[in-house]
Amino acid sequence: MLTHASHKYRPAPPIPMAVRHWPSRTLTQAPRWCSTDLRDGNQALATPMNPTRRTNLFQMLVRLGFREIEAGFPAASQDDHDFIRHLVHTIPDAVTIQVLTSARPEHIRRTFAALQGMPRAIVHFYLSTSPLQRRVVFGVDEATLIQRAVTAATLIRTQAEQQPDTQWTFQFSPESFSATEPEFALAICEAVAAVWEPTPAHPVILNLPATVEVASPNQYADQIEWFGTHFSRREAVILSVHPHNDRGCSVAAAELALLAGAERVEGALFGNGERTGNLDLVTLAMNLHSQGIDTGLDFSHMAEVVACYQECTGMDISPRHPYAGALVFTAFSGSHQDAIRKGLARWRPGEVWEIPYLPIDPQDVGSDWSGVIRVNSQSGKAGAAHLLERASGIILPKWLEPEFAQAVQQATEQTGQEMAGPELTALFERIFLHPSGGVKMVGYQLSGETGCQIVLHLLVDGECRVVQGQGNGPIDAACQALAGSWHVQHYEERALAAGSAARAIAFIRLAGDDNDRQWSGVGIHEDIVTASLQALVAAMNRA
Repeated sequence: MLTHASHKYRPAPPIPMAVRHWPSRTLTQAPRWCSTDLRDGNQALATPMNPTRRTNLFQMLVRLGFREIEAGFPAASQDDHDFIRHLVHTIPDAVTIQVLTSARPEHIRRTFAALQGMPRAIVHFYLSTSPLQRRVVFGVDEATLIQRAVTAATLIRTQAEQQPDTQWTFQFSPESFSATEPEFALAICEAVAAVWEPTPAHPVILNLPATVEVASPNQYADQIEWFGTHFSRREAVILSVHPHNDRGCSVAAAELALLAGAERVEGALFGNGERTGNLDLVTLAMNLHSQGIDTGLDFSHMAEVVACYQECTGMDISPRHPYAGALVFTAFSGSHQDAIRKGLARWRPGEVWEIPYLPIDPQDVGSDWSGVIRVNSQSGKAGAAHLLERASGIILPKWLEPEFAQAVQQATEQTGQEMAGPELTALFERIFLHPSGGVKMVGYQLSGETGCQIVLHLLVDGECRVVQGQGNGPIDAACQALAGSWHVQHYEERALAAGSAARAIAFIRLAGDDNDRQWSGVGIHEDIVTASLQALVAAMNRA
């Protein structure tokens, strides 16, 4: 049993910090972004992207605003090598290509050969540094691993000096940093930096990855702050992070790492990557956007991003994926719908966005408000009324909303499906505007200098009838003409639209003598009296 298996595991050791500063900080600016979709993301696909799809995804990344893109591992794959060679001749001016290489000399030489003629490039090499990797995979001690890193860094510098026309940036990742002793991670990075001799004007990138997420996000932040505090050339390096999502916390880990001093993040769209995936750059960027931070990335057409991503990678997006899923702004719950509806009614363009249950304006990502409220059997009166208003322009009186919602709930429970605006409009018309019944109004005449006299021409079960009544106004007079064991409990009228040609809509609720039974009716006509009489007849038919 799983409950008996926990003895196999042990917690990650704490980071030796007496004082930490990141918990009291607030993020105020976006990091440098690096997309690894074309390398780390691509290698995680069951069917890697072909050149066309890879090019399409690259072009979309550029349109989104990514200026550093890890495009491949040219020494490990002929496809990657060929793609890098393609980019040499097509790279946009503002974009820098990053390539990955191991520390093996033959890989480094092939990497630089693939980059021949590239105007700008980041050469990113890695060595796995955790005790487990050193013991199980490499079978080496710390000193030997540091020497390997120094040898690789030296060769990279030498190769770069032989291609002076390219603007080079060097990057080193102590892979499995999150599971490495802080002191050893520091020592191997110091050794690499000593070879590259970075300056504030020409910094190098030290990428500190959570290759496997082994602890909570706060511990990753501790590791980043500890490293930044102890590194001797801090002003000459860009601290980068590359969190994975094994514990489902990569976005949180990245945000806390930025608080802890990281200046750059690597990840992939929608978290694509090995195992549970990489840091989701979309979610992180939109999280920062929701805090008023200009990210420099443009996700204002999220549906297009999703479509391109799915076409290029063959991966799906969950309907609940933050900011991008089909249902992320949708409320089915009645109480949520009521709060959202009231919030949208009060909000005005130019104001601070404060809408219950909506952390950002759906319009920011190219959605609209039409899908925010959707109606099924779990929904309440506010949702049904909101969708009816958007679909038909009919604003229900508050007293009619519960009755309409009850009809909607019955319909959705019978079908087991949600109802959209056109379906709600049809249901409303069938129940309240044109209910089945034996009475139909053919016409009427009004007269009277004092009070109001009305003559109603009706069809009752197909037979012509004429009835008369007198009252204070047309509705009162009609009620007298159609006297029964009921009375008018509610009556409202309004215009359906502005302007002299607008149609009128009238709402009437009849109640039985004991007030335990109510029947509502609605009428729509260019003439408000006609609309009111139609509403009265509709309510009678329902009774």
